[in-house]
Amino acid sequence: MKKLAFLAGTWTGDATTVRPNQRIKVKQTEEVSYKLGGLVLLIEGTGRNPDSGEVMFRALATVAYDDAAGVYHFRAYNEGSYLDAELKVLDKGFEWGYKAGTAQIAFVMKLNDMGEWVETGDVIVGTTPAQRFFDMTVRKQK
Repeated sequence: MKKLAFLAGTWTGDATTVRPNQRIKVKQTEEVSYKLGGLVLLIEGTGRNPDSGEVMFRALATVAYDDAAGVYHFRAYNEGSYLDAELKVLDKGFEWGYKAGTAQIAFVMKLNDMGEWVETGDVIVGTTPAQRFFDMTVRKQK
């Protein structure tokens, strides 16, 4: 779990999500903290309308390392549902994904040269090329 220690803290910035016929821009906050003495990493994301402050998006995720299997487990909650995925830890980043019917969803997070958390989400449906549907760049506040 120490490999993810760089995430701990409060991050803020901008995010954009593309939904059918709609592009949504939000002011994003990511609150990241260890729980249970470092056994679980809790990530809470909130996206707000930049003009009104209204909450447009909320998600919560947990990351835990399975010593026996040697893998990181990622569980994400959003809009009344949840999913489980394997989290692959990269050098100063991570990636995870899941299948939804014929769609394959993939998220990649890396720290850029300025220390910003840059995350993208792509979807592949069937044999079509990947389509970017999510972009986020947040900076650590504390």
